[in-house]
Amino acid sequence: MAKAVVNQDACVGCESCVGACPVSAISVNDGKASVDAGTCERDFTVKNF
Repeated sequence: MAKAVVNQDACVGCESCVGACPVSAISVNDGKASVDAGTCERDFTVKNF
């Protein structure tokens, strides 16, 4: 199964997606969100939180 991805062009580093991820697979580093593929359990695109 594909894992979640972050649209890096749209990401503003607001961290809203961090709290929305039910398995805490998203973190913000250097102002951009990233997904830990080893923790991610779903196929989503992170956008417009």
